[in-house]
Amino acid sequence: MNIRKAEEKDIPRLIDLLYQVHRVHAEGRPDIFRLGNKKYTEDELRVLLASEKTPIYVAEDTDEYVCGYAFCVYQEVKDDISLMDMKTLYIDDLCVDECVRGKHIGSALYEHVLAEARRMGCYHVTLNVWCLNESAMRFYEKCGLSPLKITMEKIL
Repeated sequence: MNIRKAEEKDIPRLIDLLYQVHRVHAEGRPDIFRLGNKKYTEDELRVLLASEKTPIYVAEDTDEYVCGYAFCVYQEVKDDISLMDMKTLYIDDLCVDECVRGKHIGSALYEHVLAEARRMGCYHVTLNVWCLNESAMRFYEKCGLSPLKITMEKIL
């Protein structure tokens, strides 16, 4: 398996995987997510791929087939009145094709993101996970992540 920065040629495969992730969310919270959609359009993916602030990493097998991704966002707080100066690599989305889960591809992607964050001089790596996605929560806990803050809701 090889992990590399995503390229424009990967967009069709990224879209396939984005649909998989969105389906999990739409089935878990149909009151929030529209079934049959995805998070980004092709044009939005091109913009993300072109920016140094939004690195996307893909895991490909020996046949160069993309079987997972990690969408990241570089964030920096500097000279804020209440927050310490800090660099963060935020994992916006991490997905492994449902057909190849359990083969440590997600762990490899996560470890790659950690290495990139260290290389960038980041203080930490952060992410959000939906409570409906229990398998993702277990995966991230297994990777050593712990809650930083929790969003709560009251449906009216």
